[in-house]
Amino acid sequence: MKAVRAIAQRLCRMDVLAAGLLGIVAQFAVSAGAQVEYVDPTIGNVGILLVPTRPAVFLPNSMVRVYPMRADALDDRIESFPLTISSHRMDELFSIMPGESDKPAAYDQEVTTPYYYSTRFDDSLIQTEFSATERCGYFRFTFPDGKAAVILANRLQGDLEIEGGAVVRGEEQFSNMKAFVYGEFSVPMALKVESLGNKKRVTASAQGTRLLDFRYGISFISVEQAKRNLEHEIPAWGLEKVKDAGRARWNETLGQITVGGGTEAQRRVFYTALYRCFERMVNITEDGHYYSAFDHQVHEDKRTFYVDNWLWDTFRALEPLQTLLNPEMEADKIQSYVRMYQQSGVMPTFAELTGNNACMNGNHAAPWFADAWFKGVRNFDVQTAFEGVRKRSLEVTMLPWSLAPRGPLDEFYAVHGYMPALRPGDKETVPGVDKFERRQPVPVTLENSFDDWNIAQLARVLHRAEDEKLFLRRAANYKNLFRADKGLMWPKDSAGQWIEPMDPKFSGGMGGRDYYDENNGYTYTWDVAQDFEGLIALMGGRQKAEANLDQLFREPLGRSRYEFQAKFPDSTSMAGEFSMGNEPSLAIPYIYNRMGAPWKTQKRVRMLLESFFTDTLQGIPGDEDGGGMSAFVVFSMMGFYPVTPGIPIYDVGSPVFNKVTIRLKNGKEFSIVAHNASHDNKYVQSIRLNGQPLNQVWFRHADIANGGMLEMTMGNTPNTSLGADTSSFPPSSLAVKPEDYAR
Repeated sequence: MKAVRAIAQRLCRMDVLAAGLLGIVAQFAVSAGAQVEYVDPTIGNVGILLVPTRPAVFLPNSMVRVYPMRADALDDRIESFPLTISSHRMDELFSIMPGESDKPAAYDQEVTTPYYYSTRFDDSLIQTEFSATERCGYFRFTFPDGKAAVILANRLQGDLEIEGGAVVRGEEQFSNMKAFVYGEFSVPMALKVESLGNKKRVTASAQGTRLLDFRYGISFISVEQAKRNLEHEIPAWGLEKVKDAGRARWNETLGQITVGGGTEAQRRVFYTALYRCFERMVNITEDGHYYSAFDHQVHEDKRTFYVDNWLWDTFRALEPLQTLLNPEMEADKIQSYVRMYQQSGVMPTFAELTGNNACMNGNHAAPWFADAWFKGVRNFDVQTAFEGVRKRSLEVTMLPWSLAPRGPLDEFYAVHGYMPALRPGDKETVPGVDKFERRQPVPVTLENSFDDWNIAQLARVLHRAEDEKLFLRRAANYKNLFRADKGLMWPKDSAGQWIEPMDPKFSGGMGGRDYYDENNGYTYTWDVAQDFEGLIALMGGRQKAEANLDQLFREPLGRSRYEFQAKFPDSTSMAGEFSMGNEPSLAIPYIYNRMGAPWKTQKRVRMLLESFFTDTLQGIPGDEDGGGMSAFVVFSMMGFYPVTPGIPIYDVGSPVFNKVTIRLKNGKEFSIVAHNASHDNKYVQSIRLNGQPLNQVWFRHADIANGGMLEMTMGNTPNTSLGADTSSFPPSSLAVKPEDYAR
């Protein structure tokens, strides 16, 4: 890489022709196995309001994930380092810190990559380095004064023991399960165990020791299994071996997509986003066994078992991206959900390491399963998968943040087709409604309508005609909350009357969740991915709908920004009433493709990418959720996006790079070539698919899977005729049969 950069620097001193050669050098640098060099895990470490990312070291989809524990990247002190975490932004498990003090310490000279981390503490000048394997970690501490000292402790309730002068073993309890550790120091240490209430702390010290390594295994089964994990994955001492293997693994993973052209910053944004897309789901299989918190048993299974998925965020783009890149792994992940359903009786949405978390709303396993199925992922038990999502829709409550059985509000929904809202000032009378999360009647109705549409598609696959009919009817329930005189989705009470007074920008209780959840009525009006055709008709046709979509990006907040963010802290990075910082917004810019104005999609997508996704500490606009938002960046920078999970097509956007090549697991390649793409040349002038003209702004998943080339010519002026014919619009109605687009 240094040699390539040296060549580039010399070329910069030459004329315009040499500048063109510099682009060739840049393209070669990315395609020659150096993708990981563009990853910067610090991007997004400082959030606008929330903390979207951590500078995590891990291997793709692996158990051990480590980062320095601190408030964010602007915090000048590190508390300690976990040995792993339980889930994205959740419990850190165990801790280790060099030195004799357990107080936070100031640091400097930080190096962060996906496979290696290093920092130096200011006062002691102790250098700390770390690298990881799938189930193990490796720390190296350098003590300039030759006085080695390390503190290893429980962060939560647990126990630690020592063996001789080099081994520490123990457990930590969290959320009704346990994590186990087995670790070894590279030299004999003076070890001492202290009790701190329901925790233990081990202090380790050695005089005359400048270099100290600590390698360890993690298990969710037992200490003995943690030891076996260590013996398998780090059988010999040597940080460089672990580090080099991690770098190679990341280059192999990220190398599935190579890019040419674009700027250095754009390549950093792209590959960092792609790295974030491999944080979850997490493989917790250990020697063919795994501990499941869904029934609190250890299981033996020939297939890999994955946990840690927040489907409310990830079904929209992350899982479709992984379906494209890693279909076999996707089948194992879906089969893991099937296992969870079999073990617990409830199909999860938030399938965490610790079990089924009743978080957010919806039944989003359904669109994930259907999307994968119609894109050719078949190696899972679709019959049981269907049974699970059907039961979740009909027998489990739709109430947010609950997995209780069906209740009175669900009975109302089954009859009337919408979740009823309370009027301002009315007290809740239905047991089980969360005091903070409330009923959220608009998103609950809309998101379940989409999920039910996908259940209908699976029902047809399984020749269950009555179920198909039932769920197609439920898929149209979103129409019951469209208020034509306002052009917005609006809450109704149980008598069928619109809630008044009601400000769709701001109304609701604390957090705005009496009627909506993390977003307001302007965002949720467009959350109808199964039937944009029907939504456009409700709005009065294409012209009116296009004007409404234009206004979304222009509509003022109607109050100060700090007042708005106090109520909607998740709805950040606003462009008008459009929120780039929250996942229900991700598909909205692409809806213009369904109105005959794809040039507006191209303009909006480029504006959003360039405004809100940068290669800086604040370079992610909202709550990233472990790949949920980064997948939008990966797709959009390549130039296409999966607008409706469940329909195996992609919308064309505005490619950032001159060339993208996707290397598929079936051995084939698909390239997206964007002639003349640049900051100004964001508008698609013409499209060719495998050499044939394409006068539509969408293509099939099968076009990628079969290998080939999507070729676009870009310009600085919109081509308003491309994709403008109604016959060329992307399919988007309740009547669509995904299998018609799967071939």
